[in-house]
Amino acid sequence: MLERLAVAAGLTLIMTLALGPFLIPVLRILKFGQQIREEGPKGHFKKAGTPTMGGLIFLTTMVAGTLIAAEKPTSLEMLTVVGSMLGFGLLGFMDDFIKVVMRRSLGLRAYQKLMGQFALALFLSLVAVKALGRGTNVAIPFTAVHWELGLFYYPLAAFIIVWITNAVNLTDGLDGLAAGTTMIAALAYVIIALLAAFQGTGVPVLAHDSDLAVFAAAVVGGTLGFLRFNAHPARVFMGDTGSLALGGALAGLAVLTKSELTLIVLGGIYVFEALSVILQVISFQTTGKRIFRMSPLHHHFELGGWSEWKVDLVFWTVSLVCGILGIMAYLPSLS
Repeated sequence: MLERLAVAAGLTLIMTLALGPFLIPVLRILKFGQQIREEGPKGHFKKAGTPTMGGLIFLTTMVAGTLIAAEKPTSLEMLTVVGSMLGFGLLGFMDDFIKVVMRRSLGLRAYQKLMGQFALALFLSLVAVKALGRGTNVAIPFTAVHWELGLFYYPLAAFIIVWITNAVNLTDGLDGLAAGTTMIAALAYVIIALLAAFQGTGVPVLAHDSDLAVFAAAVVGGTLGFLRFNAHPARVFMGDTGSLALGGALAGLAVLTKSELTLIVLGGIYVFEALSVILQVISFQTTGKRIFRMSPLHHHFELGGWSEWKVDLVFWTVSLVCGILGIMAYLPSLS
């Protein structure tokens, strides 16, 4: 098992490091350059034109690494989790294509993006419940309680999936931030998937199969390799193609390990980022005052004088703490 995990992470890392130098110049030649929002931090204007849609680099290698290392690469479980990543990645690619290639700054309209995300989330939930026998109960973090929701499981799961995918997208606002935090979250899911596979959680898909841990390991290798090109100063950005795909990968892992609520703990940094945007909007529209210098939260610290590297290191550290807490939150559900 450890050998397959090492192959998934190591091979994906090597392929990502090898593919980056070939694909980044192609993105530059095609003029797939990042557009910087006028209301964003002034220091980001110099990043205009940096190649984006770089998520294509690690999406390709993650899929390849998973297929090579997985024991049953064509099982419905693997097709579901890989499909979740690619489905949300395709939605992000459409948004990037409209913004970058067609030069329409807004990309997909908000309602179009949300409709696509909720459709993917509901489809993921239905496949997990109807085809994989996941059931409609959710594990309550830090307890051994499994809450049976029946039909109410679907809207709850869809809400969490859409929240997390958009929160990962919001986190992708500084060089290396989303890649680093997701690498840590995926590493936590390697452990969670192994615990589920070898101890059993009443989830048939995991009772005899540890390939979900292999997929999570491939995500670790892909994001680590991407940091070589995305860490400050970034040579390429992942775009919505990458950030929504990473959110979809975490969502797929959460659904298939019955850790949807645990993901809120494990992905705490994403929750903080999303909440900062919500609170900022509510405060400004009701009182005319802003709580933060700028949202999402990483921009608040950036405008407070922190360097991008300092923000990254602090947020990565918080992600590590959240990952450890997420594993601890999941452990009681195994009993």
